[in-house]
Amino acid sequence: MTIADVVIAGRARRWVRRVAPRRATIRRDATAGLTGAISGVPDGMAASVLAGVNPVFGLYASIFGPIGGGLTAGTRRMVITTTSAAAVAAGSALSDVPDADRPRALFLLTLMAGALMVLAGLLRLGRYLRFVPHSVMIGFLSGVAVNIVLAQIPILAGTTESGPLALLRHLDRVNAGALAAGLFALVVLVAFRRTRFGAYATLVALIVPSVAVAIFHGSAPVVGSIPGGLPTPVLPRLSDFSFSLLAGAFAVALVVLVQGAGVSESAPNPDKTRADPNRDFVAQGVGNLLAGLFRGQPVGGSVGRTALNVAAGAADRWAAVFSGLWLAVLLLLFSGLVGAVVMSTLAAVLIVAAIGAFRAADLRAIVRTGAISRIAVLATFVSTLFLPVAAAVGVGVALSLLMQLNREAADLRVVRLTPRDDGTFVEQPAPRRLESHEVTLLDVYGSLFYAGARTLQARLPEPAGAERPVVVLRLRGRAMLGATVFAVLSDYARRLAEAGGRLYLTGVDPAVQRQLHRNRTVERVDGVRVFTATDVIGESSLEGYRAAQRWLDS
Repeated sequence: MTIADVVIAGRARRWVRRVAPRRATIRRDATAGLTGAISGVPDGMAASVLAGVNPVFGLYASIFGPIGGGLTAGTRRMVITTTSAAAVAAGSALSDVPDADRPRALFLLTLMAGALMVLAGLLRLGRYLRFVPHSVMIGFLSGVAVNIVLAQIPILAGTTESGPLALLRHLDRVNAGALAAGLFALVVLVAFRRTRFGAYATLVALIVPSVAVAIFHGSAPVVGSIPGGLPTPVLPRLSDFSFSLLAGAFAVALVVLVQGAGVSESAPNPDKTRADPNRDFVAQGVGNLLAGLFRGQPVGGSVGRTALNVAAGAADRWAAVFSGLWLAVLLLLFSGLVGAVVMSTLAAVLIVAAIGAFRAADLRAIVRTGAISRIAVLATFVSTLFLPVAAAVGVGVALSLLMQLNREAADLRVVRLTPRDDGTFVEQPAPRRLESHEVTLLDVYGSLFYAGARTLQARLPEPAGAERPVVVLRLRGRAMLGATVFAVLSDYARRLAEAGGRLYLTGVDPAVQRQLHRNRTVERVDGVRVFTATDVIGESSLEGYRAAQRWLDS
């Protein structure tokens, strides 16, 4: 046995010990898993309706997603299953795919999204989630909620029209039985959702009207034939690959990962250990790979199912695993009954879920925050209504980043620090022009990247007209500088040198000092001196200030 074999075997043993069910909690997890499985039937079917595919694919995903994700997630009570946002993203990616080819494209999309999530976790890209602003995600999720409601209204009425406006023009095509079943489901869901029977309200809303339609031989559209048994693994056909499908996989992965990070924060581990977002990335990827392999649609960390899992008493990861296993049993026993569910009742479930997911409180808070947040949330919301999911999220992220960079540049401040005898500093506004034979100690608040560097250039005191001015510029806390800053500093140092003065840089981090040496533009100017930061705050700035005074006195 090689060293690599020993290492792999050791890691496998540690993984088995980590995920093995505990005797003290196995019963609680099994009970919580059964509750989750019952809820997973309508949720999985409804997600397939959103994606525009047969509801059985959502059921398959609700079996294998929680099993694969539950065994690998760092957030141990998170349930990785079908979500509305992932389903909408998948449906958007498949919108141009012919109906006959859509299932195969769906499986390939799920596998590609899963592979991207695993890759993101292995590359430890969790820290980059902060570049997706809260306002963008709220705008996106709000737009998704509105799209869901608008798309389900015709299905609630039992028609095949493409939207509410088309439905109004053809009210004669409304199916009375489907509409009655859907309205009954809406009443049940609204009346019982916040009661202790809320976990079972969805099942009642699906079963009762569907049974009534069957008894009275109604003509309402139903789900249709659900294959008996469990799916066998199916490898994707690479001929189904397209760049639009790859773009859709990126959109699905981004939506799932960002939403999963929020789920992780809302369901901390029972032992208070912090979950690793990169490990949750991998877990959601594993869930998608397993779901896609077994003919399922994209899955991700589900807010609703995770909250239900915690409320049902889940103690560990095996509650999610059991929910997938229990759902497999339910599908084996009752696949015929699942196929008889009236489609309008699923539309009612989606409408109520979408309205409940509309984050009105978050929207109000964002609107009160400031112009950048308001524009970002509005732009993303409108883009989600009219553009594909990938484009909508991209528009929101790009716009918010551009506006944030502009804000950081506008907020940049240059202040003057006057040393006192006790070693402290008095902060004052920076002068517009430098005085002759005088040392000016400056500090900078704000980002020096991109436009911030040019803002610094505009706000540094003017050296023209002064004789032998010295500027001591404090750079403490800057771990890295961009090329534009070096251009600005070298230009300012030359202008000071032309006036017979000097530029001293203080509080310089060793990494920035190495950048200065590599850049070879700032230090090349005559009179530039660099003072490395020390553990004592202000020490190097005082040293630079006193050195500048000695140079002037000499």
